[in-house]
Amino acid sequence: MRGLHADTGYLLYRLGLRSGQLFNACLQESGVRLRHYAVLRFLATSEGALQRELSTRLGYDPSAIVGLVDDLEKQGFAERRPSPDDRRSRIVALTEKGRAFLRDTDEAGQRVTNELLAPLDPADREALHALLLRIAEDGLN
Repeated sequence: MRGLHADTGYLLYRLGLRSGQLFNACLQESGVRLRHYAVLRFLATSEGALQRELSTRLGYDPSAIVGLVDDLEKQGFAERRPSPDDRRSRIVALTEKGRAFLRDTDEAGQRVTNELLAPLDPADREALHALLLRIAEDGLN
């Protein structure tokens, strides 16, 4: 019988959990969790998105997106705006305060990554990132 560490899927799962724990610890004081951060990072790459698009692109349940956006609005990091294409729909957009928050957390995110990848040299880190990106582009779209 194979051990758990022989299973690549299990290792990815465990490393994902550890990454989330470390990153949530860095974000703890701000009141933002990793799920909020993912929404903010996605919004930073767009002019805004419908909640259903956030749900689809991030892989979150639509009801979870509503709560996450509510939380981000309360903190002033995101806002809902009327959609120019459909007056019944709302577009979620990043605010300037949200952009500033992301800039302020860049260093913390890099520290988490460095802690997780400490056993790897720079070339291995680059190779790992390229491989994960290839998997993500194929499997998460």
